Amino acid sequence: MELNENGFIKIEVENLIDWKEPNGEGCMVSDKITKEGWKVGYMYREEPSPNNPDSGWRFFKGDEDEEYTSNPDNVHIFALNTICNYDKDIIPYLNSKIGSAYIRVNENTFELDDGTKEIYFVKQ
Repeated sequence: MELNENGFIKIEVENLIDWKEPNGEGCMVSDKITKEGWKVGYMYREEPSPNNPDSGWRFFKGDEDEEYTSNPDNVHIFALNTICNYDKDIIPYLNSKIGSAYIRVNENTFELDDGTKEIYFVKQ
C-alpha cells in the first residue's frame, strides 16, 4: 500500500458516480479508511451542512470511539466520488434519504443499521 505525501493511501480515482444533489459531494471520512486501508463498515447520512459542499454522508470503519472521531486529525473531508474509489461497495446506497444508517454485514453488502448486527470488518 503506497501512501501520498499526506499519508493517505494512493488510489487511482475514476469517475464512478454522477452526483447531482444541490449541496455538493463533500463527505466526512475516517482515516481508518483513507490511511489504514479498511473498507467502510458504518455509514450514515445526516442533514448536509448548508455552509459547505456537503452530501451529508459520513463514512467510518465502525469501531472509532468519540475520542478518535472528535480529533480533527483523524477525520477528513473528501469528494464522495473519491471515497467510492476507496470502496465501491458504498455506491448502491448513496441515494438513500437523510437519516439513513448502514452497516457492512459481509464482504460486499450493507444493511440498514437496526442495532442488532455486528459490523463486518474487512480490508480494502
